[in-house]
Order: sequence, then C-alpha cells, then structure tokens
Amino acid sequence: MAQDVILVVDDEPAIREVVKNYLERDGYTVVLAEDGKQAVAKAKEHNPNLIVLDLMLPEMDGWDVCREVRRFSQTPIIMLTARGDEIDRVAGLEMGADDYMPKPFSPRELVARVKAVLRRAKPATEPRQVLRFKDLVVDYDARQVTSGDKNVSLTPKEFDLLYFLASHPGRVATREVLLQHVWGYEYFGDVRTVDSHIKTLREKLGNPTNQHIRTVWGVGYRFEASLPG
Repeated sequence: MAQDVILVVDDEPAIREVVKNYLERDGYTVVLAEDGKQAVAKAKEHNPNLIVLDLMLPEMDGWDVCREVRRFSQTPIIMLTARGDEIDRVAGLEMGADDYMPKPFSPRELVARVKAVLRRAKPATEPRQVLRFKDLVVDYDARQVTSGDKNVSLTPKEFDLLYFLASHPGRVATREVLLQHVWGYEYFGDVRTVDSHIKTLREKLGNPTNQHIRTVWGVGYRFEASLPG
C-alpha cells in the first residue's frame, strides 16, 4: 500500500526537520518546502495527501499559499503559526484549512492531528447514503451538495459538518460532539471553530436552505429536515 505523502512547509529548518522525523517515524513520506512559492510548486508536483503549512513564510505567506492551493486541490491543510489570536484561527479555517496549531506545539500532538485529519479525508469503505430533502441533496460518495437547482462548492470540513448534521435530523449536536465527530479527535482548540464553519456553511447554502441548520442557544445546532414533497 502506498504511503501517504505529507508536505511540510516552514521557513525554520529545525522545525522542518523535527516534524519530518516524527512523521517518517509513523510511516509517512515527507516532502519539505521552505517558502510559499516552493510550497505551491511542490503541492502541484507531489499531490500530497496533507499539507502542514506555516503562516509566516517568505516569498508568499501561508494565507496566499492556502488560497492558491485551494484553486487546484482540496488537500487537507493543517496551519501552523506563532500567532494564536482568535481572528487568525477563524480566518484560516474559513479560508479552507482543516485544522490549526499555534506554535510552540508538541510534535506528537501534530502527528495525532495529521492521522485524524487523514482519516476524515479518506473515503468510507462502505457506501454512504444520499440524503435527500425537499430543497437539498447531500451525496456522500460523490462529495456533492445540491441546493435547489444549483451545485454548492464546500470545503471537505464544511461537507463533513453538513453531512453529520443532516444524518441526524431533529437531534441537537453540541459543539463538542461536532468537534469530536467531524474533526475526528478530541479537539484542543476553541469550540467557536464550529460556529465559524456553521456561519460559512449557511452563507454558501443560501436562503432558504440555511434554515435547515438551527441554532439551539447555549447548546449547539440541530438539522431541521424538509422531506421531499
């Protein structure tokens, strides 16, 4: 079985080497890049299964790298940065990153997060059902969402979040439950990550479909089913 390829992008040689050693110890093939332009080029060349991306890079910063990669790939991205402000975390996640780790970080925790994100990104071994509602269709195997008569382009995490909620109509899911099931592990970050993804998801789905996702104040979110009819 082919090994998963991880692209590690950081301008600090010591961090690149430490992350590389920990990932290779767990059986991953690692490709390194030291600046933003090199990162985009290697992402195109190697088509990695996941990218570990520092935000503060020369030539092209991590924000621009993420935007450019999203033009041609939905490869999962874990962002690294010394900046731990909430606005940076939210902006990175809204841009399409799948996870976010502030520096300094534990290499072991990073490897655990890589494994979790890759598990979520891999196709299911058994076919999932197509969820059909009056104005919304969510096709897991095709990774497609149709709202009314238009196709909706979602990031991998936005799709997983919608599918989880739509798979449990009428049930309230707390933010912690959503983090565990959609992000795939015991999340160490801010539960407002969920709120940010819900906001973007509603905007992309558009009215009236966004009325499916109801806020249950102080608890979490509930999917209201509108059956075909």
